[in-house]
Amino acid sequence: MKHFLLLFLLMATASSYTYAQAPKTVRYDLYIGDTMVHYSGKMSHALAINGTIPGPILEFTEGDTALIYVHNTLKGETSIHWHGVILPNQEDGVPYLTTQPIKGGQTHVFKFPVVQHGTYWYHSHTMFQEQSGLYGSLIFHPKAKSDIPEKVLLLSDWSDMHPHQINRYLHNANDWFAIKKGSTQSYAEAVKQKHFGTKITNEWKRMTAMDVSDVYYEKFLANGHLSDSMPALKAGDKVRLRIINGSSSTYFWINFSGGKLSVVSNDGADVVPVEVDRLLVGVSETYDVIVTIPDDMRYQVLATAEDRTGSTSLWLGKGMDMPMPPLGKLKYFEGMKMMNDMMLMNGNLDTSTGMQMSNQTMDMNTVMYPEMSDAPQSHSGHNMEHMNMTSPQEIVTLNYGMLKAPEKTTLPPDAPVKELKFELTGNMNRYVWTVNNKTVSESDKILIRKGEVVRMVIFNNTMMRHPMHLHGHFFRVLNGQGEYSPLKTVLDIMPMEVDTIEFAATESGDWFFHCHILYHMMSGMGRVFSYVDGPPNPQVPDPAYAWKMLKKDDRMKYLQAQVGLESNGSDGEIRLSNTRYQLSTEWRVGLNDRHGYESESHFGRYFGKMQWLFPYVGWDVRYRKMDEAEKNMFGQKNTKDFRQVFHIGLQYTLPMLIVADASLDTDGRVRLQLSREDVPISRRLRFNFMVNTDYEYMAGFRYVMTKNFAFSTHYDSDMGFGAGITLSY
Repeated sequence: MKHFLLLFLLMATASSYTYAQAPKTVRYDLYIGDTMVHYSGKMSHALAINGTIPGPILEFTEGDTALIYVHNTLKGETSIHWHGVILPNQEDGVPYLTTQPIKGGQTHVFKFPVVQHGTYWYHSHTMFQEQSGLYGSLIFHPKAKSDIPEKVLLLSDWSDMHPHQINRYLHNANDWFAIKKGSTQSYAEAVKQKHFGTKITNEWKRMTAMDVSDVYYEKFLANGHLSDSMPALKAGDKVRLRIINGSSSTYFWINFSGGKLSVVSNDGADVVPVEVDRLLVGVSETYDVIVTIPDDMRYQVLATAEDRTGSTSLWLGKGMDMPMPPLGKLKYFEGMKMMNDMMLMNGNLDTSTGMQMSNQTMDMNTVMYPEMSDAPQSHSGHNMEHMNMTSPQEIVTLNYGMLKAPEKTTLPPDAPVKELKFELTGNMNRYVWTVNNKTVSESDKILIRKGEVVRMVIFNNTMMRHPMHLHGHFFRVLNGQGEYSPLKTVLDIMPMEVDTIEFAATESGDWFFHCHILYHMMSGMGRVFSYVDGPPNPQVPDPAYAWKMLKKDDRMKYLQAQVGLESNGSDGEIRLSNTRYQLSTEWRVGLNDRHGYESESHFGRYFGKMQWLFPYVGWDVRYRKMDEAEKNMFGQKNTKDFRQVFHIGLQYTLPMLIVADASLDTDGRVRLQLSREDVPISRRLRFNFMVNTDYEYMAGFRYVMTKNFAFSTHYDSDMGFGAGITLSY
C-alpha cells in the first residue's frame, strides 16, 4: 500500500475522495430471506443472502463506486454493515445509529466510493441475524492485481439452537453448553485430574468454571460448508488465502500441513510479510496469508475452534491427503489454576506485580495447550516429511508485536490528542459485559472533534478475550514498531492486557466501537463515538428516537423457569431479569395441609461489577397446618396457619458461591439464610442446599439429561423426601 494511501485512509474523509480517472460503478443485488439448512443432519431455520450461506462474494477494484441494492424479503427488519470499510457515515449500516433499518419488504440502496484495497466482509447488525447466516465476504482488489491465485476462506460457526435462545441461556447461567463441550470442570473431574485444590480455590474466589468460549456449536463452516477445496494447484504454486473470521463468537486457530504461513495483511491493511507456523484469528478479524504447495498432494488448511470442540478445513491441491494433526483437548484445570493466580477476591485481575502485557506477546493460555506443554507425539504414516512437524518449542505463533506496516502510519504531530481510558469489565455468572462497568444504554456518547487524534488505552479486566471493533476508521496499534505501527480495525485484547490504539478523527456522525463477540455486544459491551458539530445524517431524521432504539439491545429481558415434580410435591422458581434488575418467584407445594405451601417473591437490583450484592423488596405467602407455634433461632414466634407479609432483604454472594440472604418482614421477623444452586459434583450431577434461621433446610441432587430435563431428588424439612423430575426453561 502506497504511503499516500495510508495517510489518506487515516485522514481523508470518504466524502472528499476524488478519482484520478472516471470511476466505474459496480452493482450488486442482495436478497435477504428465510431458508432451511441441515449442517448437523437436523433441519434448522436460517437466514440467507441470495439463497446461500454465506452470501455472495462482493468484489470491487480500488477506485470503483459500490452500488448495492439490499432487498429485504423478511417480515421483520434487517441491516447490512460493511465491516472495516472507510465510507460516509450514512452508509455504515448500523440500524438507527447510522442507517435506517431495512423494513420487511423494503429495498435499501448503499452507494459509496471504494477508497481502499484488502479483505473485508459484510454482515447484519440487527439483533442476532448474523448468527443465523446473514454474512458474506467483501474483496477490494488493488488497481495493480497480483498474479498469485486467490481463495477466500470465510469461517463461521453454526448452532441448531435459535440465537435468541442461546442468548437467554447465557444470561441464565445455564451450563448446558459446558456439558456439551466437555468443559464442566466438576469436582469429580478435579479429583480425577489431581486438581481438587484448584477447584476449591476457584470457587473460593467466587468464580465458575474456566472456559475460552461461551457457546456450544454443532458445526464450524468454511465458506458455508463443512470443508472446502481448491484443487487446481500443483507443486511450487503459491496461493493467497483471504481468511475472514465471520463467526459470532468463535476464535479460530489456523494451521497449514504444507509448511509456513506468510502473513501479508491484517484487517485489510498490508503488513510487512512475516512467516509463522500458526495464527489465531479473532472474531471479525481478517488475515491474508500466502502459502506454497510443497508437492503434488492435497494439503490441509485446518481451522480449529479455540475451545477445540471442532474444526473445518480448506484443502489445497490434489492427490493424496496430507492432513494436519488435530489440536488436542484443552487442559482446563491448568487454565483454572492460572486464572486463580490472576484473580483477586474482589473480582479484579491482579496487577500488583507491575507486569504489563500487551499486543498478544505473552499468551498465558499456553498452559492449556497440550501441543505446547506436552512432549511431541509421533504420528504414523509416510506424510510426516511433508507436514509442519515442528517441536513445541519451535512453534512460531503470530502476535500483534510481529505486525509492521510497510509505510509510515504516523498521525499529524500537531493535532490535539484526546486520550480515553477504557476498562473492559463484566462477569460470567450473569453474563454482563461492559466498558468501565457501564453498558451502551447506561452511557453517553463520547464526543470527539474533527482534527483530533483519539487515543484509547484499554485494559482488559475480564477473563475473556475481546475483539474490539471500531467502525469507519483504521487505528494504529502501538506495538513497538514506532512510525510503522500497523493499521487495524479490530483489536483482540487478551485478559490482563493493556493495549493502546489511536486514530485520526477525520469523519462525521456517530460510529460504533464494540466487542465483536455477538453476545457480548448485545449485552452492552461498547461505546458510541460522536463527532461534534457534524452535518445531520439524512438516514437518522430523529436522533433522539434512534438513540433510544439502539439502547434497547442491552435492555432485553430474560425469562428462566425451573419446575420440580417429585413424590413429595413440587418446588420451583421463575425469574425475569435484565442487566441490573430481577423479578423472581419461588414456591414449594406439598401433598397435604401439614406440608402446606409457600411462595416467596423478590424484586431487586444487582450492584457492583461482579453483581454480588442484591438488595430487594418482596412478599411472602405461606400456609401450613400448625398444632403449635413455630419459633425461629431468634425466639420470634409464628402462630398463624396462614401468613402473608411484605419484606425487605439483602443478598450477597460469599466465597464458594454461597448466597447469604438477610430479610425483615412486616411482622418484624428476621431471617438469615445460606444457599447454593448447581454445585457441580460431576459432569451432569448437580447438588443444591438451603438452610435458614427458621429451622428450615433442604438438600438435593439433579442429574441433567437434556437442556430441559433432569432426574431429581431432595429432602425438605417441611415436606420430607421426594424424587422425580425437574423441567427447565
